[in-house]
Amino acid sequence: MDYRSSGVNIDEGNRFITLIKSMAESTYTEGVLGSLGGFAGFFSLKDAAGMTDPVLVAATDGVGTKLKIAFDSGKLDTVGVDLVAMSVNDLVVTGAKPLFFLDYLATGKLAPEDMAEVVKGIADGCRQSGTALIGGETAEMPGFYKEGEFDLAGFCVGILDKAKMVDGSKVSAGDAIVGFGSTGLHSNGYSLARKIFFDELKMDVKDEINGKPLYELLLAPTKIYVKTVLTLLSEGFGIKAMAHITGGGFYENIPRVLPEGLKAVVDKDSFAMPEIFGIITSKVSIDSRELYRVFNMGIGFIAVVPADEAGKLRVRAEELGEKAFIIGRIAEGVKSVEIKGIDF
Repeated sequence: MDYRSSGVNIDEGNRFITLIKSMAESTYTEGVLGSLGGFAGFFSLKDAAGMTDPVLVAATDGVGTKLKIAFDSGKLDTVGVDLVAMSVNDLVVTGAKPLFFLDYLATGKLAPEDMAEVVKGIADGCRQSGTALIGGETAEMPGFYKEGEFDLAGFCVGILDKAKMVDGSKVSAGDAIVGFGSTGLHSNGYSLARKIFFDELKMDVKDEINGKPLYELLLAPTKIYVKTVLTLLSEGFGIKAMAHITGGGFYENIPRVLPEGLKAVVDKDSFAMPEIFGIITSKVSIDSRELYRVFNMGIGFIAVVPADEAGKLRVRAEELGEKAFIIGRIAEGVKSVEIKGIDF
């Protein structure tokens, strides 16, 4: 009897490390010390140079049931982008610069080539956000996961100067809300999306819709906003608050960065919806409030700025590659979100 007979193949684990080593190294920044394969990753805090009061900021997340779409379609190279995006987009909300990322991948039986596709996506997400992939953990757990399935989790650490922290405390009535467009569902609401497409509409992931496989629409990777946001902050735009529109949609995420006594008023006709949302709203009947509470509906990230800066910030964000819209304003009222056409 040996470990392999119980379902764990150490040799395949070592081969997996060999396959992904160059992917991780492609993300390295100046702060990385050492190389992949040790017991821990090392990162120099040279980014703190010149900061009066450096603060480390951390965020963690997973990909959720979007993974089921990847399993069923066999397309595994984008969910890694989602994994990175969910943490770095949360982290940059505070104004912090992401420094490094670590992942955790658990599966029943390690398939090195398949898992390398996942890590390819993680490395892509790290490069998009300027974050170094300095380590991780791969767990082979026979009997714990179904064949061909796995789970992903990750976390990111960043840094900011405390005096420059963006916390929403300076938001005031009359400020404008600028929204940055999403690529689709991102990584939230997939339990409902799967129920819509697979249970209600009886579709398969490979069925075509509007000329493309359904899985392509559902697996569109989460947009990473880090470089745009850090550029806008460095250029002196007076951003008072930011929010990553993830689980909970507009209704749960925007109030998290508002002071008491202020509400966000959003015009739902001020921005464009990606194709997937038009398909959902045209094919099934869902309460409008539920849609904006579960999905991002086309806006993946928002920034609150003085009204006289909103137009300039929108233009600059578009120059940086975002689809940007002035989607609303801040008003006096109970801390909440009102969406025109839904709440009144």
